[in-house]
Amino acid sequence: MQKGKDNIELTLLMPCKDEEQTVGICTGLARKYMRENGINGEVIVVDNASSDASARCARQRGARVIYEPRTGYGSAIRAGLRASKGEVIIIVDCDLTYDIREIGKIYEPLKYGPFDMMIGDRFLGNLEKGAMPISHYFGVKVLSLLGRWRFHTDVGDFHCGLRGLTANAVKKLRFKTRGMEFATEFIAEAVRAGLSIGQTPVSLRRCRYERKSKLRTIRDGMRHMKYIISG
Repeated sequence: MQKGKDNIELTLLMPCKDEEQTVGICTGLARKYMRENGINGEVIVVDNASSDASARCARQRGARVIYEPRTGYGSAIRAGLRASKGEVIIIVDCDLTYDIREIGKIYEPLKYGPFDMMIGDRFLGNLEKGAMPISHYFGVKVLSLLGRWRFHTDVGDFHCGLRGLTANAVKKLRFKTRGMEFATEFIAEAVRAGLSIGQTPVSLRRCRYERKSKLRTIRDGMRHMKYIISG
């Protein structure tokens, strides 16, 4: 059956700040996945106050670029969710540390059931040596443990950068945070809304190019901790 132009089945949403070396490649891989699997979809890149040519690189490879001047992971994702047209929305980092070819693991359980939300788990998947600094590794483990206890869920990896949800689920969530703690709020809100959450192993590779890390282990960890305590 011919799909109408407005029947967007999948939005691949990529928050982006200064990723000109990889955002175009990720966009191309996402569009290839959709084309090869007969999915009528879109790629949205949220340019979060980039100082490089990220927006141009993404647009050249077929992404729809929107701009969010308020910096922060949560700010970028929330802007992208508002702009998304897909029945299913998948969020993924655009630095090639995640394998775009694995988005089917997230997409299919959301498109065909039984879940409202899917979270990747890097610890159960192929975690390449050097992909995650040791401080980050143990920090995620501890914060995920606390998150499971606080929000009464079994999610193993609260901070995975490959996750998704249905458009209907988005309507039930009330996000407030703008920083990296959004990753925790994303799951906490789903639990509060009574959404069904699935998990799947995903791969994580080390970054292949020189760049300034956006993660601030202590600062971001404290923001997650603050949300866990008071959220």
